[in-house]
Amino acid sequence: MSRQVAQVDTLFLHEDGDDYRAVVERDGKRLFQAILELKETDAGPRPGRFRIKEGTSEEPRSPDEFVDIARRASRIRISQQTSHAGRQRLLAMLDGYQLDAKVVRTCRLCARDGRYSPITSETAIETDDEFICPDCAKAELDRQVTMQGSMSASARGRLEELLLDVQDLGRITNLLEGRLDPDLTKFDEISATLDDVEPVPVDSLSLHPGIQSKLEGRFEELLPVQSLAVENDALNGRDQLVVSATATGKTLIGEMAGLNRVLNGSGKMLFLVPLVALANQKHESFQERYGDIADVTIRVGASRINDDGNRFSPDADIIVGTYEGIDHALRTGKDLGDIGTVVIDEVHTLGEEERGHRLDGLISRLKHYTETHQSRADTQYIYLSATVGNPGQLAERLRAQLIEFEERPVPIERHLTFADGREKLDVEDKLVKRAFDQESSKGYRGQTIVFTNSRRRCHEISRKLQYDSAPYHAGLDYKRRKAVEGQFADQDLAAVVTTAALAAGVDFPASQVIFDSLAMGIEWLTVQEFEQMLGRAGRPDYHDEGTVYMLVEPDGVYHNSMEMTEDEVAFTLLKGEMEAVVTRYDEAAAVEETLANVTVAGKRAKRLNDRMVGEVPTKHALGKLLEYEFIDGLDPTPLGRAVTRHFLAPDQAFLMLNGVRKGRDPAEIVADLELRDEDR
Repeated sequence: MSRQVAQVDTLFLHEDGDDYRAVVERDGKRLFQAILELKETDAGPRPGRFRIKEGTSEEPRSPDEFVDIARRASRIRISQQTSHAGRQRLLAMLDGYQLDAKVVRTCRLCARDGRYSPITSETAIETDDEFICPDCAKAELDRQVTMQGSMSASARGRLEELLLDVQDLGRITNLLEGRLDPDLTKFDEISATLDDVEPVPVDSLSLHPGIQSKLEGRFEELLPVQSLAVENDALNGRDQLVVSATATGKTLIGEMAGLNRVLNGSGKMLFLVPLVALANQKHESFQERYGDIADVTIRVGASRINDDGNRFSPDADIIVGTYEGIDHALRTGKDLGDIGTVVIDEVHTLGEEERGHRLDGLISRLKHYTETHQSRADTQYIYLSATVGNPGQLAERLRAQLIEFEERPVPIERHLTFADGREKLDVEDKLVKRAFDQESSKGYRGQTIVFTNSRRRCHEISRKLQYDSAPYHAGLDYKRRKAVEGQFADQDLAAVVTTAALAAGVDFPASQVIFDSLAMGIEWLTVQEFEQMLGRAGRPDYHDEGTVYMLVEPDGVYHNSMEMTEDEVAFTLLKGEMEAVVTRYDEAAAVEETLANVTVAGKRAKRLNDRMVGEVPTKHALGKLLEYEFIDGLDPTPLGRAVTRHFLAPDQAFLMLNGVRKGRDPAEIVADLELRDEDR
């Protein structure tokens, strides 16, 4: 034993029942632990029995051996958790051998297991009215996490960071139960930023009196992004890609340029959006704002429009349309008249797997139309987006000037908490009530958009919320969606619950966004989609700040094809970089767009393909079109025209064609198409 303890760094003593536990360490590692009993003598307390512990057994040693160890120790420490009487006995015993000791705060759990773990005010973690060391607190947190189910390393790491930061184990474990302590759930804050742009006075614009008077009635000066665009010739016909955060005023750039041209007889304006709901909203807004100075019409996908068939007028001054609605007009040879301005909102859709190639093709086909089917060839294109990871590259591919403006008008707090599917409903109810019960300095209640991944879940959440709310998704008819928009605008609803698919553009001036799930259908959100959705929180004319809550289910997935779990995705989204907007072409997409270009432009189809944003394998696509008998030379066959008219991918077309040839019931063919889409 003497050789074993020739060098002792620390002798640690703490109370253990009526006796004392002694821990001997060297170089930060425990050499052994022992049990010390004290006896009373005429000279004061002295070592009585001394037993070395080896596992569950104990080996008696001479009390003098304890004294020898104490004299060799560089430092002697007594646990602060030892009772006052116990500390006094130990100090008196050591003083009898002229040995000094210091009373320190230590981790009781470590001491119980024979480890010396001093803790300070900087390292102590509070739990159950006592303080423990970070290692024991992490172990307890890990046990709690395991009880909740699996959790990604990123999520565990975040919880451990919070644990060390707030030094309160109970507050951290509350996060696993969906508790809403904002000091803990807060992940970060995106500060409000103001770019130094000299505002342009509205009365200096020299626009057509019709639009000039309307602008002067609404504003004294343009917002910064609008001023930047105007200073760079937005009103002089220059093509622009405008990239700026939600609610910074991008839309007005297109309105000013387009209406000025309309009123000066320089061609109509097309305002294009990805969704029917958004097209309806823009159409009504334009009708209300400009209907007295210009004719406004709407053109959406033929299969989706819900009216008497007389809403669309190709002779109107302003045509609001969905991408598919206008593309359908081009693919079927409709005359859209002279187009002076094309505004394409949410142009980052170019990067989406399903719809990106169709927008890419539409832009090329529109340019072909304006170059060859009208009296003027100076059509202006203005592209708008809040979320583009590669703005310079995209502007170059679109042959447009980049107007990039990084101002965020209000700050946004981003919060993250953990909850399973059932707990999420309770948390959402609390968050919606908390927001609606508060009023901003501008006099508006806090209202919430809840994003989830399915229409069924929209209704489930809306039913659970105690304050007035409504589901809002593409499965509702136009009148119902319009009613919800009006109720929200009038602050009659505390919340709308919508699918992630309707995230782009729909105008709900909410102060708070809640992510019930981080999926869109059965696909995880991209950083771009996530940024687009969280950007809906906070409007400068309504709110002082925006708030975003991510409700994350540890180890949660929404389909067995998902390789990541929701907690892993959460940290990828929070820390990830915006994806570049790149249009990618597989064989089916290349065939579809090349067929549409052949239908619209005939022998000029290759030119349309060559100027698209994505790289289209034209030669291969033409070979497939010939093989499929969709074209004859560079003319579409009747089958090819039917395929492109209905936006069909080749496999969809052949599935339908085979079904028709075999005389199958149409309902069965539709069912097969649905199953095919699910499998994909």
